[in-house]
Amino acid sequence: MPHPGEQFYPQGVRWDDTIERFTVPDLLSKAAAEYGARPAIEFRDRPISYAELEDKVEIAASAFLRAGYGRDKSVALFLGNTPDHPVNFFGALKAGARIVHLSPLDGEIALSHKLSDSGARVLITINLSALLPTALKFLDKGLLDKLIVCEDDDWGKVGTPQTALPQNPAIVTYKQFVDGVTKPSAWPQIGVDDVALLQYTGGTTGLPKGAMLSHGNLTAAVSIYDVWGRPERLKRNAVERVICVLPLFHIFALTVVLLSSLRRGNLISLHQRFDVEAVMRDIEVKRATIFPGVPTMWIAIAALPDLDKRDFSSLVVAGSGGAPLPVEVAGIFERKVGMKLKSGWGMTETCSPGTGHPKEGPEKPGSIGLMLPGIELDVVSLDDPKKVLPTGEVGEIRIRGPNVTRGYWNKPKESAESFVGDRFLTGDIGYMDADGYFYLVDRKKDMIISGGFNVYPQMIEQAIYTHPSVQEVIVIGIPDDYRGEAAKAFITLRANATPFSVEELRAFLTGKLGKHELPAAVEFVRELPRTPVGKLSRHELRKAQPATVKQQQVVSGGR
Repeated sequence: MPHPGEQFYPQGVRWDDTIERFTVPDLLSKAAAEYGARPAIEFRDRPISYAELEDKVEIAASAFLRAGYGRDKSVALFLGNTPDHPVNFFGALKAGARIVHLSPLDGEIALSHKLSDSGARVLITINLSALLPTALKFLDKGLLDKLIVCEDDDWGKVGTPQTALPQNPAIVTYKQFVDGVTKPSAWPQIGVDDVALLQYTGGTTGLPKGAMLSHGNLTAAVSIYDVWGRPERLKRNAVERVICVLPLFHIFALTVVLLSSLRRGNLISLHQRFDVEAVMRDIEVKRATIFPGVPTMWIAIAALPDLDKRDFSSLVVAGSGGAPLPVEVAGIFERKVGMKLKSGWGMTETCSPGTGHPKEGPEKPGSIGLMLPGIELDVVSLDDPKKVLPTGEVGEIRIRGPNVTRGYWNKPKESAESFVGDRFLTGDIGYMDADGYFYLVDRKKDMIISGGFNVYPQMIEQAIYTHPSVQEVIVIGIPDDYRGEAAKAFITLRANATPFSVEELRAFLTGKLGKHELPAAVEFVRELPRTPVGKLSRHELRKAQPATVKQQQVVSGGR
């Protein structure tokens, strides 16, 4: 079969099913027309209906047009999880502008680069003390012409620290920005191939690059998920309550939660941040039915001492994405909760979708699943990206599909180097088995070369997660006088667990890993660095390590 995994697709779903493409504003307009008074978002226990959301979006779009931020303009959003995000996201797009997402967890250098690179001269933020002072610095540095400030209390007072606005003609509140606006007689014409979003990658090699994601890319991603989940939705015929703790500025939350939920008329239960007990209240009390998270969230839930007594019965979809899910964590959920927790794969450049698991199908521990409808994956040689490898051989994964970016903003050289023909080189190393299931081995840039052997940190991490004392782990390469590089494990321990020596760890892992894969050093830390979406970050950990560090045989204690 050209797509061997298709045999395991949900009944009635085909790989070549039609993948619709349309504009992002049309997605919301059609949802508002169909679902009207139904609640679209719940925030701080306040529901916002589809009709109310569409009205707020049209007011925002009218204000953007009045201010001259329409076609060929970039509008930056510097917001956390608040309804101000979808209002301004859809509003700027309806005005014909393109969005630039800025992560509140990024440093000033990366944020300044994204602003200058994207050409965004207007920024929408909020008066929270965690965000506004940084936004004011961009104004002081001359990176902005206009700063529009939303007010957190508009969504109910919760006592979050806020910063007062200084007197500056370039600063307006959101209320002032939209005051007295009238809607136009006709909205700007937008095409599916117009760039809707400049979504910057993490910048693990050099400065962040802006993936150009078109309206068609984003809506194709939604359509791919629609096709994949269609049989189950028809069977349930229900309005789902979807937990959103993933940050809306991240592509995973944007397509998997925000756009997909609105397309289907579901209710988004919006949380400002991840809090284990708040999420559990949503599941146990409010009876949430869908919860997409990243592995660190599932690790935190798995660590609940009374996990086996908690009520997960309302959940019909519990998914993990953004990073590989430790097999041991999935095993804990199945043993203690009776729930299968499976992970898919995707990336910023694919607007999220890549692979997924069918509800029914063979058990494949550690697999990221099958390629989704409309998406083609293959595996190519690490030395020659034009050479396609046979089943079972490890190489770099390539992808093509209607959801894949056409390249990076202002980066023609990097864009060209990222493609072989129309296939995007993902930088992920993995393989496909005979059934069409894919497995990730590691990121190409994270690979350790030890004594001439390729060593994959993720494989070592998966083995370390089986240790009963380990809560979380990151493995990176460190210089080694003999091997060139060796693996070092950074570990956080479970409550009341005690550190162990590297010799004890190596003895535990013997038989699970090859001799060349065994860690040469271990360090116990109180906390591991994370990316803005909550994924454990090897990049940040590497940056914190001395460049000339030598092999450490035993390092214990905390920091």
